[in-house]
Amino acid sequence: MDRKGLEQLIFDTYSVEPDYPWMDTPESAVFRHAANRKWFALVTTVPKSKLGLPGQQPVDIVNLKCDPILIGSLRAEPGFYPAYHMNKENWITAALDGSAPEDKLRLVLDMSYTATAPKLRKKKA
Repeated sequence: MDRKGLEQLIFDTYSVEPDYPWMDTPESAVFRHAANRKWFALVTTVPKSKLGLPGQQPVDIVNLKCDPILIGSLRAEPGFYPAYHMNKENWITAALDGSAPEDKLRLVLDMSYTATAPKLRKKKA
């Protein structure tokens, strides 16, 4: 999946459009819940070397919140890397160059959306 495909998937699935909060990195977009403003996805472009890959060619990536139990097994999958510029215990990075399996990317996106969603509060009796 590429960047445009991911952005379209997020819009079609969650009705969320990208927010571009940083003037110094206008290519960086966050996707967040309207109710609590929490991010569930951060899309940006980095040199391949930032992912531990050879070369300086730019690659689009997405950071997604992930259950720490799953991070190790996801990192064994092609296209998944330790979180770039985020807490590596709770976030994972996926390359948006077609190398990450689309079914896994969709699954982690959905988990990230759910994990960052507003919590329902129980009413006191």
